[in-house]
Amino acid sequence: MAKLVEYIKKIAELPLKENYSRDELLTKEFLLTKEGRLEVYYCTHNEYINPKAKVFIVGITPGFQQMSKSIAVARSLIEKRKPVTEIPYLCKREARFSGVLRNHIIEMLDDLELQKWLALESCAQLFNEKDNLLHTTSLIPYAVFNNRENYTGHHPKILKNKMLMGFLKSYFEPQACMLQNAIVVPLGKSVEEVMRLYVSEGLLEEKNILFGFPHPSGANGHRLPQFNRNKEKMKNTIKDFFQFEFNNTRC
Repeated sequence: MAKLVEYIKKIAELPLKENYSRDELLTKEFLLTKEGRLEVYYCTHNEYINPKAKVFIVGITPGFQQMSKSIAVARSLIEKRKPVTEIPYLCKREARFSGVLRNHIIEMLDDLELQKWLALESCAQLFNEKDNLLHTTSLIPYAVFNNRENYTGHHPKILKNKMLMGFLKSYFEPQACMLQNAIVVPLGKSVEEVMRLYVSEGLLEEKNILFGFPHPSGANGHRLPQFNRNKEKMKNTIKDFFQFEFNNTRC
């Protein structure tokens, strides 16, 4: 919550709106750091961590839609005089993988029958009344843009860029340590590359990770073919994970 304290006054100065334009948010007031064409901007929803989660969904970085949504939620909560300590969780709940991304994630997780292992009707409940089972985050917690466009994990790759690796070290790795007993859902190949590095270094275990889970973007034309190719393997990963956990808990 340290960053939110720094930015709360700047957010309060924004007009009260449901969403913002790039001209309103991609400004020097919200710019954290930059390197060449890469720019990193503050957003509010990745400051809450749920260390008790059983499902750990990892994206690359918030896109502009998420950034706008999270700051709009924060601005509304400031207007309602919500305590600053409550804002990170409420922003997380409303903004994480909002829109079509969330819908596609839910559809794929339900198709993998994850909801059955969690005793849910649908994984949609993870984003609502059962969010105590869920933690979502991004490798880079704040919104990254390459030449003012959403950063996709390529050109440069995260593992080849010192600035982005710095965010991994300071932000993502501590969460990975706290969530070693969760099933990890990496959203796309760029996230998978980082997960494989952490498996090789012993920070994460391969048996806990749904390798092959596609990026849920509507623009990803390979999403369904990739999902179908890897579906049975991912279902087996989920089954083995929860059966192992059940046996250990019973003992």
